[in-house]
Amino acid sequence: MIYLFYGTDTEKVRKNAFEWIAAARAKEPNLAYAHISGAELTSNTIEDAASSGGLFVKRLLILIDDPFQEEDSAEIIEKNMNALADSDNAIIILAPKLTAAKAKKISAKAKKVYVHDIKTATGKNERGFNSNLVNALAARNREKLWLEINRALREGDAAEMLHGLLHWKARDLMEKGSRAWTQNESRQLSLDLIALLQKSRSSDGLELAESLEKFALSI
Repeated sequence: MIYLFYGTDTEKVRKNAFEWIAAARAKEPNLAYAHISGAELTSNTIEDAASSGGLFVKRLLILIDDPFQEEDSAEIIEKNMNALADSDNAIIILAPKLTAAKAKKISAKAKKVYVHDIKTATGKNERGFNSNLVNALAARNREKLWLEINRALREGDAAEMLHGLLHWKARDLMEKGSRAWTQNESRQLSLDLIALLQKSRSSDGLELAESLEKFALSI
């Protein structure tokens, strides 16, 4: 089953997707959850996402985060669209700023579609999108970033959500440029965050929350 989250209001799209995931996990605590960034998407990971959970886990909740930033990842999604749609697992495709053509194609296969576009009148920031967190990364303020990560974890935000926001901001810095980060540095930042997530999933890696704290102090 595909659940598509997209729209020009990037902050609201991401906020809504992570709130939906949090609600789903609260409703079904035994639901296994995995976060896959677009950059680490492969044919094998897609096959694993679409297949059944296994002996002890009947269903999976899979977040595929911004897969259309990379041409290879976009092709993998499009080639496996039917398998994802037919899967018993909940496949969340988080794709801010998705083109109309791709949105139409995925929406036709999706169980549910959530669209958030920027409107003329903007409201105040609500909890869910942590602007202080991403602003600290953009400013390259390691102390502030460390504090914001710890504050968010104490208030109950999932480490996966914080990682997703930080990686999104790294990609945003690559696209828009920054005084604090050169293009090469922001690209390396994105790669480092991907590696951090992969390492946290290995048997000898730190927990993701601890890895994020260590990462904050290294920027």
